[in-house]
Amino acid sequence: MLELRHRGGGPGGAGAPPPREGEAAGGDHETESTSDKETDIDDRYGDLDSRTDSDIPEIPPSSDRTPEILKKALSGLSSRWKNWWIRGILTLTMISLFFLIIYMGSFMLMLLVLSIQVKCFHEIITIGYRVYRSYDLPWFRTLSWYFLLCVNYFFYGETVADYFATFVQREEQLQFLIRYHRFISFALYLAGFCMFVLSLVKKHYRLQFYMFAWTHVTLLITVTQSHLVIQNLFEGMIWFLVPISSVICNDITAYLFGFFFGRTPLIKLSPKKTWEGFIGGFFSTVVFGFTAAYVLSKYQYFVCPVEYRSDVNSFVTECEPSELFRLQSYSLPPFLKAVLRWETVSLYPFQIHSIALSTFASLIGPFGGFFASGFKRAFKIKDFANTIPGHGGIMDRFDCQYLMATFVHVYITSFIRGPNPSKVLQQLLVLQPEQQLNIYKTLKTHLIEKGILQPTLKV
Repeated sequence: MLELRHRGGGPGGAGAPPPREGEAAGGDHETESTSDKETDIDDRYGDLDSRTDSDIPEIPPSSDRTPEILKKALSGLSSRWKNWWIRGILTLTMISLFFLIIYMGSFMLMLLVLSIQVKCFHEIITIGYRVYRSYDLPWFRTLSWYFLLCVNYFFYGETVADYFATFVQREEQLQFLIRYHRFISFALYLAGFCMFVLSLVKKHYRLQFYMFAWTHVTLLITVTQSHLVIQNLFEGMIWFLVPISSVICNDITAYLFGFFFGRTPLIKLSPKKTWEGFIGGFFSTVVFGFTAAYVLSKYQYFVCPVEYRSDVNSFVTECEPSELFRLQSYSLPPFLKAVLRWETVSLYPFQIHSIALSTFASLIGPFGGFFASGFKRAFKIKDFANTIPGHGGIMDRFDCQYLMATFVHVYITSFIRGPNPSKVLQQLLVLQPEQQLNIYKTLKTHLIEKGILQPTLKV
């Protein structure tokens, strides 16, 4: 019954008017021709969605950049011990350079973070370019670097507006840039977006959008996180050093425990990781973070917020340390009193916070490394690059740091940060004189009402 109804009333059935002569043939031919053309394009260039991991082209392995002097010195060792010594020597070298940069001050640390960000972005973008090297994508690399410039302009412009207000106030050109900073940032990004749309080529639509997304995810991973690292640095160098050094400590100790005692595989994504290394790294990192927090909390250089002083035209770290960095007495639990025979113990409150930071660095931080391992396996590469002999690329060393940066920023804003008098003062100095006078009168009235100031007597 349904079949008869369909035939009688549907288009082209018994109840439909007969087509004109030549219309059916011509119309069907045109439709078939268009359909065949679209099918041909999909067959030739639209197979990316159906690719499996085995279809991804292999990237040639990077060349060995180990210095010749090290190769000769370690030539008699097995590959396992040779790699151990290379990693150890390069690790000590990098740690020494890191100490030197810390000594040189906050500004050099910011430049270090920016340099690492750019290098990590370069490594990830290069992987995308090499994986799809058989496709001639117009403007892909140029637009990727342009978007990196735009996003850095936005984030670092926000930092300048927040922490360099007094310096900006003296420079008329900078005042214009800061006042319209967000509009300029949006206009720059919009220009890149339009350039991308104009660069679209019919046979590469899908691939171009894949790489557009690739670029933006890379920006999210690198630029956003490096911006948070610098924000943490402005809260005090200790909020920069303890988290970063905890991740470094966890990397080193987990490697050592795994190298000497590892027997039980931890995760398939990273076959060399072991439970022994994971557990040993955890306890070592907590002890290290607790000790480092105690040592650093003694010095203003590390605990004071980083501020820009326009009178000396430099960054300064001078302040009266907050309660977080003053020794406090804590009563011990009964079972510890019986063991240690102490009633109380003196600690810096920051040491307690360091336990949370170290725990995250050793338990959750490694998942950034596992994520990176899965990424590398998906594209059949061993390392992101060969920048550091025995270690791989810069991204291979900092894959865990990005998760840590976000956690520290969220931790500070949730549990630590209160109103920042210095930041409020910098914002007040940018206001017009009439606005500043109104705020002064309001504040004075408020302090008189609270009994902090005595009311002035009218003569």
